[in-house]
Amino acid sequence: MELNDLLAPDNYNIVDDIEKYNSDKTALILEKDNGDVTKISYRSLLNKANQLANALVKKGVKKGDGFLVMMHRSIETYIAYIALWKVGAVISPGSEMLKAKDLKLRFELADIKGVISHHDYHEEVSKAAADCPELTLKISVGEKLTNWENFDLLSANENSNFTNIVTKSNDPALIGFTSGTTGNPKGVVHVHGWGFAHLRTASERWLDIRESDIVWATAGPGWQKWIWTPFLSVLGRGATGFLYEGRFNAEKQLFLLEKHHINVLCCTPTEYRLIAKVEQLSRFTLPDLRSTVSAGEPLNREVIKIFNDQFGLKVRDGYGQTESTLIIGTLKDAEIRPGSMGQPLLPEFTHVIDDNGQRVKPGEVGDIAILRSYPALFKTYHKEPERLAKAIRGDYFVTGDRATYDDDNYFWFQGRNDDIIVSSGYTIGPFEVEDALTKHPAVKEVGVVASPHELRGAVVKAFIVLTENYTASDELVKELQDFTKKITAPYKYPRKISFVDELPKTNSGKIMRVVLREQEH
Repeated sequence: MELNDLLAPDNYNIVDDIEKYNSDKTALILEKDNGDVTKISYRSLLNKANQLANALVKKGVKKGDGFLVMMHRSIETYIAYIALWKVGAVISPGSEMLKAKDLKLRFELADIKGVISHHDYHEEVSKAAADCPELTLKISVGEKLTNWENFDLLSANENSNFTNIVTKSNDPALIGFTSGTTGNPKGVVHVHGWGFAHLRTASERWLDIRESDIVWATAGPGWQKWIWTPFLSVLGRGATGFLYEGRFNAEKQLFLLEKHHINVLCCTPTEYRLIAKVEQLSRFTLPDLRSTVSAGEPLNREVIKIFNDQFGLKVRDGYGQTESTLIIGTLKDAEIRPGSMGQPLLPEFTHVIDDNGQRVKPGEVGDIAILRSYPALFKTYHKEPERLAKAIRGDYFVTGDRATYDDDNYFWFQGRNDDIIVSSGYTIGPFEVEDALTKHPAVKEVGVVASPHELRGAVVKAFIVLTENYTASDELVKELQDFTKKITAPYKYPRKISFVDELPKTNSGKIMRVVLREQEH
């Protein structure tokens, strides 16, 4: 594929590729946990987005305004994203598990002027917004709330035609957040042209989504992975997306795959591992399922074998970051080499390099790096160019992950350069967990690392030095875990805690997380 094929037109908006499919074809199928099913066509979806866009403009929303969207899997979430991009807003996804502390940081870092949130999460949003005078518009989905606009009422009587605000392909469209190892999360800026390149690489060459497909991608809307696949890769290819509003259950997932004739499945390694453990898998046949992919962390060889033996399916691994689209994966027609990350989608842009920015030889360990000319790479860290500078080596952005590659250009993951924890597809910075725990009076010092886990890949483990007045106990472990969940997003809490007399440190007093990690392997 030529570089020019990945470059968007000068005037381009992420939703341009979705609007090409404006018809009565079903865009989304939503099943709730009670079994109720709702469908919406592309035409109806776009009309509702146009109504909301008209309402947003009347409320004073302008091109470039920052909006945080904090919603669960719902049709309204798709409407919100399309409408916000139509008016030229810059969207920041927010997980429904974020607490006020997390939200306040995002409001400030991403210059948030407005929020669209399901009513279930309004308390944390309101707490954070109280200290952010720039945030002037709050829209709730569902129940009517005091001092909030209501999503349905706001756009109910608006015109269903809307002339999109003109955006350039290099205008900011998205600020996603990635975990930091020694500080707060980083705001990753993507432009509209990123979406154009994503659709023409990952959606086509890895996911293998066709216009006739029904696609189930399970990522939640609080993450950039939701924009990658459930939103853009589905609607931007004219396919039909399936959403399930209930909690994950492996047997239920198999039932729904059969019931809705799913053709493409994209979910986390943890979900695949749990499905593989369902008793009497032979009860399910999955005759319509054609493409199965996994991303977030390496998938076990045994799980790949079970899916191949039981269903005749090749579960194909993929690798990407908040800063990019998917850049490495087992492509749709490629040989699966269990344990490998796959091959670069565009080998001319992705390499393994040494400390001097030179490509290493096959079999040598180096850093996975992406040429900065790659159109699906982020532009900068919002307000923090110094963080970007630290990740640049010559012409490359260095991902922080290390790998080798073989003579056929299959990449083999070797570990991270930093202390980021990947658990069930969530990326967690140890700093955020340590910062929360140190607010508890029992904690004198703490170091947080990844601990291997059979199903989740890894879990958060905290090594804690207690203050003089506290004694180690199972009750204290539970108290510290619950305390962490109240301060920061619950998925970050330490599932394992060890009480220690001291932590390993450098001569300058910095905690040596690498020593703690080695104890876990």
